Amino acid sequence: MYWSAPSAAAAPLRTAASGSTGPTSLDEATQKATNAAGWVQANWGTWLTSALQIVLILVIAVVLRHVIRRTITKLIERMNRTAAAAQGTALGGLLVNAERRRQRSEAIGSVLRSVASFVIMGTAALTVLSVLQINLAPLLASAGVAGVAIGFGARNLVTDFLSGVFMILEDQYGVGDEIDAGVATGTVIEVGLRVTKLRGANGAIWYIRNGEVKRIGNLSQGWSTASVDVLIAADQDLERARAAITDAGEEMSKAEPWNEQLWEPVEVLGLREVSLETVTIGVTAKTMPGKSAGVERELRWRIKQALDAAGIHLAPRPAATEDGAAPADPTAGMTAPSALGNPTSPQSQRSNPIPPPQLEK
Repeated sequence: MYWSAPSAAAAPLRTAASGSTGPTSLDEATQKATNAAGWVQANWGTWLTSALQIVLILVIAVVLRHVIRRTITKLIERMNRTAAAAQGTALGGLLVNAERRRQRSEAIGSVLRSVASFVIMGTAALTVLSVLQINLAPLLASAGVAGVAIGFGARNLVTDFLSGVFMILEDQYGVGDEIDAGVATGTVIEVGLRVTKLRGANGAIWYIRNGEVKRIGNLSQGWSTASVDVLIAADQDLERARAAITDAGEEMSKAEPWNEQLWEPVEVLGLREVSLETVTIGVTAKTMPGKSAGVERELRWRIKQALDAAGIHLAPRPAATEDGAAPADPTAGMTAPSALGNPTSPQSQRSNPIPPPQLEK
């Protein structure tokens, strides 16, 4: 028997039968590797240029963001130093205190820093996408549709935020101010871009959305007015009453701490109301912002003591009816001493239901 080597035509058949997935030839593998190397060599310059552009964009964005934020911070610190320097002057008394200006400046600085960061980093992100040759038109269109949908769904939130920004920029009120916001009245304990917190007179904390506030009455800016009504009997000496009230106001303006809270002398305005039994004397004084309530209480105390020392008698207030209104007759609800001593008077007969005894025949 003679042995012979397998022919070349039978080799591909055996390879196909064995299920091999390798390259059909070494030349084809070499050709693919050569093409890949050529493609990389042809495009590596573009890749390197794009990478350098992206790095440069990010570096510029980070540096610009840092510079702008630092500039805003320096500006806010300068504003705070100016406010602190003016606090001890006469003009500083008419302005808000340094703490409130500091809080307002910090809030404005926070808003400006956030806006600057959002604009700079957003612009950098869009620029990087354009360098990567990504079509921004569909992305911007989708973002616009999403923004419209979010705007309709969160319009109250946007309204509250914008109202808070303008409220802080315009300095409508600050922490520690006594305000009347329409929906609630109290002392401001926290000011935010969306919600303002008030503490009411009974201690309750009110959370007011800035977008719901239609009007603001600030009782703590500039100056306040303390107003007191003194009700005395109509037969008293009005000149002595005026002199006693004036002396009480002068003594109060010299005492601590009222000499700082009273910005002008206590003024007797004159008669507010006149009736058959009573007269009402109006007294007013210009005070430090937010101190009018305490000044009114102390002024009433001193006026009462001064009138007692001068022998001026205060008049009782007319009794209220069931519906809360005062009766037209100032003597209603009170019993006059003369009526009790004269049983034949009409008032005594009306107040005494027992008929007089009959004389014996």
